[in-house]
Amino acid sequence: MSGEQFLTWGWRLPFFLSLILVGIGLYIRLGILETPVFTRLVAEKKIERTPMLEVIKRQPKEIILSALARMAEQAPFYIFTAFVFSYGTATLEVSRDFLLVAVLCASVVSFVSIPLFGHISDRIGRRKMYMLGAATVGVFGFIYFEMLNTRSLPVIFLAIVLSLIPHDMIYGPQAALIAESFTGRLRYSGASLGYQLASVIAGGPAPLIATWLFIKYNSAYAVAAYILVCAVLSLIAIAMMKDYTGKDIEGEYE
Repeated sequence: MSGEQFLTWGWRLPFFLSLILVGIGLYIRLGILETPVFTRLVAEKKIERTPMLEVIKRQPKEIILSALARMAEQAPFYIFTAFVFSYGTATLEVSRDFLLVAVLCASVVSFVSIPLFGHISDRIGRRKMYMLGAATVGVFGFIYFEMLNTRSLPVIFLAIVLSLIPHDMIYGPQAALIAESFTGRLRYSGASLGYQLASVIAGGPAPLIATWLFIKYNSAYAVAAYILVCAVLSLIAIAMMKDYTGKDIEGEYE
């Protein structure tokens, strides 16, 4: 669907269909047992009554580092999947349908690459995999816009399809890296705070910042520089985080 029908009502369909995913997700979640760590904490009556306040008090550093670590993943993702539509249609004069198909193909690739990089992080370490992904994202931003600016449809398509692979190098190990940064009794609340804070400072504003940079400097490379800055901030944050890959995470963190 495209054109006036899509702009009038078609765009709402995915949101209605997502209700089915909510039902599936709820069904799966209700059937999953709690982790052995949490089950033991419940048995030993070590559950916090106000875990969110407790994690802010005891592990504020980990919350902030988790949010900053996500900048190299959040900001580029929304540039690669949202900003590309305005840039592609207005500047490159490419059809929206073409861009949509390219982004959908990139998502199919991610279906394989996300678990793949998560698996690799189990082998080489989450922090190492994450830092490799952040560095790749920082460099790829310039390659990405160089490919888009060729205005060649095959090259543009390839750039978009490849764009999520550097992102997936980060996203694959991300959930484990962040969750393992928090002690068991505060893990869920701490990981949630760090994760969602990144959406506020990196994910949400990214398309707006990218648009502003492009208008101000009249160059897509200003947007690529923004991606690089996010990657550098993430690399600094990750370097300050502990890597618990393969380590015992049942004990209480100091």
